[in-house]
Amino acid sequence: MSRFPKPNVKALAREPLLHFLLIGLALFAFYDRVSPGDSDSRRIVISQSQVDDIVHQYQSTWTRSPTPAEMRGLIETFVHNEIVYREGLSMGLDKDDDVIKRRIRQKYELIAEEENFAQPGDADLDTYLKAHPAVFLRPAVITFDQVYFDATTTDPSTVRSVRTALEKGANPATLGDPSMLPRHVAKSGIDIVARDFGEDFGKQVAAAPIGVWVGPLMSGVGLHLVRVNARTPPYLPPIGQVRAAVEREAESDRRSRSSLDDYRKARAGYEVVIKARMP
Repeated sequence: MSRFPKPNVKALAREPLLHFLLIGLALFAFYDRVSPGDSDSRRIVISQSQVDDIVHQYQSTWTRSPTPAEMRGLIETFVHNEIVYREGLSMGLDKDDDVIKRRIRQKYELIAEEENFAQPGDADLDTYLKAHPAVFLRPAVITFDQVYFDATTTDPSTVRSVRTALEKGANPATLGDPSMLPRHVAKSGIDIVARDFGEDFGKQVAAAPIGVWVGPLMSGVGLHLVRVNARTPPYLPPIGQVRAAVEREAESDRRSRSSLDDYRKARAGYEVVIKARMP
């Protein structure tokens, strides 16, 4: 009787580590026969930074550090992936693959965008703000009263008579048809007015004289007699009020310009030959 326990063949067959090893060995054996290869492509060096990345990814997923056994399995998985990747390259599987090209292009552009990066200060952001006022311009703020009429049931003569009454000082809260819209709108951005009443209505109110009943103005829901009580023009806010938004826009703009500059420099080193009939 043997002093050594018999190996559990079924358990070994289910072991993922064994699968990885067999795949790696099979790949090596096959490509050693069909391709000469070179010494560099057969050497895998796992650096400390790569180990740290593996541990960090594991911790991010499982909220704990891997055990020594798990770490060995993670390293073997890394080796397996690297071997399969290199063998795929040796077969030319990366050629004419749009997915691989897109991924490489994305990584290249990201590196190009990050070159020569310097965190902008308030002075830089203020300069950017003033150079791009249309992006950060705050809309006009308006206060007005409105009397609503259902356009499908209201006679034009009724609207005219109500306007006359309003001009003589009648209370607007007692006139017109009921609706869900407010009769008095106080200090609202013209963009909000356009959202609630319609863009055409917003433009007309933005241009209406102050303190005078005008209309009827058409909105998305009906007709309105309107009196604008106060209006402040659009304005460019100080950097302190919009710093986060300016930072985002400036960073996006910087990345785009950096990527474009890098491409132009690279493009100058290429000759493009088109051997095709152009339309």
